[in-house]
Amino acid sequence: MNNSDCRINPKKLGPPRGIKTKREPHAAASTPGDRKNRSKPMRGRKKNVFEAYMSREDVAAGLKRGELIQGALRINPKKYHEAFIPSPDGIRDIFIDGMVARNRALNGDIVVVKLLPKEQWKVIKPDGNDKETEVTHESDVPEELLGTCLPRDSVKGDADSPDVIIEAQFDDNDAENGQESSQNGLADGIKKLAVDTSEKGRSDHSSPLSVDQFPPAVNDPKLLPEKFLQRTAKVVCILEKKHSRAATGFIKLLADKNSELFRKCAMFSPVDHRVPRAYVSLAECPPDFMIQPENYSSTLFICRIVDWREDSNFAFGQMAKSLGQAGEIEPETEGILMEYGVDFSDFSQDVLECLPQSLPWTIPPAELANRRDLRKECIFTIDPSTARDLDDALSCKELPDGNFEVGVHIADVSYFVVEGTALDHVASGRATSVYLVQKVIPMLPRLLCEELCSLNPMKDRLTFSVMWRMTPEGKILDEWFGRTVICSCVQLSYDHAQSMIENPRKVFETEELPPISPQHPIDEIHQAVLNLHRIATHLRKQRFVDGALRLDQLKLSFTLDKESGMPQGCYIYQYRDSNKLVEEFMLLANMAVAHQIYRSFPQLALLRRHPPPQTKMLNDLVEFCDQMGLVIDFSSAGALHKSLNEVFGADSYAEARKEVLTSMFSRPMQMALYFCAGTLADESLFHHYALNVPLYTHFTSPIRRFADILVHRLLSASLGAGRPLGRRKEAIQKQAEHCNDRKMASKRVQELSADLFFAVFVRECGPLESEAMVMGILSEAFDVLVLRFGVQKRIYCNALPLTGFRFQKVGKKPELTLTWEPESQEPEVTSQTITIFTLVEVALTPDSGPLRCSPRTLRPGRQG
Repeated sequence: MNNSDCRINPKKLGPPRGIKTKREPHAAASTPGDRKNRSKPMRGRKKNVFEAYMSREDVAAGLKRGELIQGALRINPKKYHEAFIPSPDGIRDIFIDGMVARNRALNGDIVVVKLLPKEQWKVIKPDGNDKETEVTHESDVPEELLGTCLPRDSVKGDADSPDVIIEAQFDDNDAENGQESSQNGLADGIKKLAVDTSEKGRSDHSSPLSVDQFPPAVNDPKLLPEKFLQRTAKVVCILEKKHSRAATGFIKLLADKNSELFRKCAMFSPVDHRVPRAYVSLAECPPDFMIQPENYSSTLFICRIVDWREDSNFAFGQMAKSLGQAGEIEPETEGILMEYGVDFSDFSQDVLECLPQSLPWTIPPAELANRRDLRKECIFTIDPSTARDLDDALSCKELPDGNFEVGVHIADVSYFVVEGTALDHVASGRATSVYLVQKVIPMLPRLLCEELCSLNPMKDRLTFSVMWRMTPEGKILDEWFGRTVICSCVQLSYDHAQSMIENPRKVFETEELPPISPQHPIDEIHQAVLNLHRIATHLRKQRFVDGALRLDQLKLSFTLDKESGMPQGCYIYQYRDSNKLVEEFMLLANMAVAHQIYRSFPQLALLRRHPPPQTKMLNDLVEFCDQMGLVIDFSSAGALHKSLNEVFGADSYAEARKEVLTSMFSRPMQMALYFCAGTLADESLFHHYALNVPLYTHFTSPIRRFADILVHRLLSASLGAGRPLGRRKEAIQKQAEHCNDRKMASKRVQELSADLFFAVFVRECGPLESEAMVMGILSEAFDVLVLRFGVQKRIYCNALPLTGFRFQKVGKKPELTLTWEPESQEPEVTSQTITIFTLVEVALTPDSGPLRCSPRTLRPGRQG
C-alpha cells in the first residue's frame, strides 16, 4: 500500500463505541519558524503578519537575473511548518521554515522564492536526530516504477476490476487473484508493537546518512561549508494556485466569547494541517450550531479558502457543504474528491448531445470502408473478471513461415470525442478517470466507457491497431499502424489466461470459459494465448537486458460487502504471467506509436519522459547502502534492477528484505511527465529512465486518459487518416501539464481512498497482527513495513512501554536499543536491539494520536 500521509485519522473515525475522547485541537498558527517573525498583537491598526507579494514584473525580472527561484511547493504532512521547493541544481531542496516564510502558499502551488542570507540557512544535523531536512512523498514516485494498481470500474460491492497500466508494471487487483501473504511464524526476541493506522509512516522519513566528517560543535551557518547547509528561502509570489483551496474539516465556536468576531464567525479547522484554519460566516453554518455546537463535533464539512489577508493569521473561507459523519466512507470519499478538485458531477446535456443519439448504434458503412476489417480474426481481451471498460485487445496469428502476426487493438475513442466539442472540452478538463476503492469517476460518459468504446465480445467495434510481424523470439520484422474494425471473440479474465498459460496441454471445456464466438474454437484461442505468452517472455527478458528498471511494491486490495460497501477483507495482490503478457505488448505499442508520431510531428508530438533520480537523494541512498554493507550498483536503471534482484538470499524473509529496499529505492525517483516535443530543445531530455528508452508515450488507454486521445489524433494525422491536430505546441504543452497535474491528483486520491478503507477495516476488524520488517532507524523512532498488508508505519519510542532507549551507530550502521518495562509474568527487564531488516511483530489498531503504538495491546515476546 502506498506510504503517504494518511487521509483518515482517529478524530474522524471516532472513538470506540461508548467511549468519549477529547478531540485534539488543530495545530496552532504559530510555529517554531514563525515565532521570531510574528508581530505581537497591538492596539489600533493591525500590523501585517505576511509580506506583500512582489509584482509580476519584479518577479519576472528577478527570475531572469537569477535572484529568485521558482518551483512547486511541497509541505511536510507531518510537520506542517516545514516546506520545500526543488533546487534548480537538483541537489538539495530549498527549505521554507514556517508559515510566515511560506506566505499563504498551499501545498502544490507554483511559487517564487527569495533565498535568505546564509546566516539563516539550516545546518544539517548529524543523522538520527529525527530532524529531517527533506521530505519525499509516495505520490512523487512514478507508476512506471512501482507497478501501481489502478482499478477499473467494477460491479457494485467489488473493489477489484482494474486494468493494465502501461509502463506501470501491473494492474489487476481481482479479489479472486490475490493471496494474503501473511507469515505464520513469529520471530523470537520480539515484543509485539501496536501501530495506529491513523497516519502513514514514512512521509517524512529520510535514510540514515553518514556524518563522519561533520563538525558537531559548529552550529553557525556562516562558519560551515555549504555541504553541511540547506538553503532557506521565503515565498515572494504565488505564480499559480495549484491547490484546490478546498479542505475537509470541523467547525467550532471561537474561543473569545466577548469578541466581535464571535457573533459573526466560526472557526473551520481542516483535517489536513497543511491547510490554514479559516474564519467562516456563522450564517453559512447549520442554524442550530450556535446553540448546540457539540452536535457537530464529529460532522465533516467542506470549506473553500477564498482569501488570506496579509494582516491575519487565519484565512477566510466559505462553507461549501456538510458531508456527514466523520469516519464514514461516503462522506470521507466526497471530501477527498473535493479537496483534490475532482469533477464528479453528472455530465451536462451539452456533453451528452455529443454522443450518438440513435441507439443501438451501428458503424456507418462509409466508416467501415475506410478501415482495415479484422472482424474475422481471432482477437480477444484479457482483463479482470469484473471489468466493464475494455479498451485493449490482442491477436496472435501464426504465419506460414513460422513467424507471427501480433496485434494490439485499442478502442478508437477519438472517433467519438471530436476536437472542439463540449465532450472534448470536459474530457480534456477531467484529463483522467479517477479510481477509488469502491467506484470510478469516469473521464467520459458511461455510454462511451462501457458500451460504444468498450471492446465487448461479439460486438463490432472501432479500433486503432498496431500490428507487427515478428519472430517467435519477439524480434520485429515489420510494423503497421492503422484504423481498424474488430469483433472480439471472447472476454478472458486474467484468471482464464493464467490457467491457459499454466496448463498448455489442457483441453478446456466450454463451461470453463466465458461465451466464445462460434467462429473461433477454444483451442485456437488457447494457442494464441500461449504464443503471446512465449513472445512476451522473450520481450520482457530483452527489456531488462536492455536496461529497464522495475520496482515492485506490495499492493493492498480489498473485498467489499456487496450490500453495505464496507471492507470485508484485504489481501496483497498477485502479479502473474497473464498480467506480464498484456503489459509487454502494451509497452511495445506505446513505444512504437511514440516513434511514429515523433517522426511525423517533431514539434507537436505528445510524449512521456521520465527524468533520472534526484541527485541528492540518490547519493544519500548510495551512502546508506554502503553503511548497510549492501552492494548496489546505482550507475543506471538496469544496473539498479539487476542489483535489487541479486542482492538477497533465498531464505523465507529474502522477499521482505527486497520489499524494504525497493521502498527505499523508490524515494529518489521523480515523476514521469507528459510533454510536447517542440518545447524541449534537448532530445536527451525525452529519455524515459525507468524503461530506458529514448521515446515513449501513452496510447493504450484512451477511455480513461485524455493524453491517449491526443496521441490517437496525432497518430491518425500521421497516417493521413485524420486532420492535423488543431493545436499549437504551446497549447499541447499546456494540456500536457494539466494532464500531469490531474494524474498526480488522481494518484493521490487513489492512495487516500485505500488509506480510508484500510483505516475503516482496522476499526471494524482490528487489531490486525502481522510481522513487520524495520526499514528505517531514527534517534527516537523507527519505520516498519508491515508484511501482511504492505503498509509502512512509524513507531515512536516514547509511545512504547519502555524504561529507556538508546540510539547509536555501530560502525556506520544505525541501531536502537529498547529497554522494556517488565511485565507481571516477566519480571526481569528485557532489551531489544532494532536495526534495518530486524523483524518485529505489530498489531495495527485505530488508536488515538498521530501514528502511535498502543501500550495497552503490547505483549511480551521471548528474548532470543
